[in-house]
Amino acid sequence: MNDTFLKACRGEETAYTPVWLMRQAGRYLPEYQAVRSGVDFLTLCKTPELAAQVTKQPVDILGVDAAILFSDILIPVEAMGMHLEFSDKKGPILNDPVRNKSGVDRLIIPDTEDSMPFVLEAIKILGADLRVPLIGFSGAPFTLATYMVEGGSTKNFVNTKRMMFQNPGLFHLFMDKITLTVIAYLSSQVHAGAQAVQLFDSWAGVLAPEDYKEFALPYVKRAVSELRKEGVPIIYFVNDCAGVLKEVKKSGADVIGVDWRIDLHDAIKKIGKKFVVQGNLDPCALFLPKEKIEDRVKDVLWKGEFAKGHIFNLGHGILPETPVENAVAMVEAVHRFSEK
Repeated sequence: MNDTFLKACRGEETAYTPVWLMRQAGRYLPEYQAVRSGVDFLTLCKTPELAAQVTKQPVDILGVDAAILFSDILIPVEAMGMHLEFSDKKGPILNDPVRNKSGVDRLIIPDTEDSMPFVLEAIKILGADLRVPLIGFSGAPFTLATYMVEGGSTKNFVNTKRMMFQNPGLFHLFMDKITLTVIAYLSSQVHAGAQAVQLFDSWAGVLAPEDYKEFALPYVKRAVSELRKEGVPIIYFVNDCAGVLKEVKKSGADVIGVDWRIDLHDAIKKIGKKFVVQGNLDPCALFLPKEKIEDRVKDVLWKGEFAKGHIFNLGHGILPETPVENAVAMVEAVHRFSEK
């Protein structure tokens, strides 16, 4: 197995900088579209053979150094007792959102093997022939909470922040349940064969630093501390992280993911040189001409050298409109220009 990614996660010397892409198994690939055309999104997530198939596609097509399990961050939310559906226009929809104590009380802390066996089965299938490490993942507690309170995607997070500020005791109780679910979910993924895990805090960047410290960070720290017992690298990614980076570094994660809105060198100065960083090319940079993509790659690689270690990635998920040949060119450029 190519273990360059795992070595980089641990801050060890590598022959080149490893690269993978958030959402790398997805809509920009015609091969994914061919599979997806026969099933709806949730069915794809819940069919282990198909989830394993699309997980492997970018490894073969792009030549990336890690695979990330094809799934969705809201799978454990559904297992907690909420009805989940996906709309092509509106995205995820969670009916009867959690807005009060009765809503929190009705949530369960699910057993992963009983309620989400399809996730574990997909991981076991991938363990048989995947030639790069497999990353398991979950939404981080605060991000999952926003979907559960808002009932889906939102721009202002008014219901989430209303609960935080008007009933902080209830919000903390709510976060406790989600955190225990995330810990159990990711631990089960590791036991099934995942060799690293990533916590996606897609919406923690909407918080003021003091609110991040009170309402998000403690739960990430708790999850990371418990997952540390599993002995695999832990990556923590906060989208729009610039305002909270000084707190993010207290999460305990091995690798800090950085979005594209902050210069990577500046991010490293904020968190210090003892961390491995992951990122942070703007996903839209993949629409540049290939020679310009190479210039952007070289810039990110140079800045990454100031950290303890660097894993190349986009600053967020790859976009559906991205030309596949440009993604391939980026991966090849990372390998070529970082080779020791």
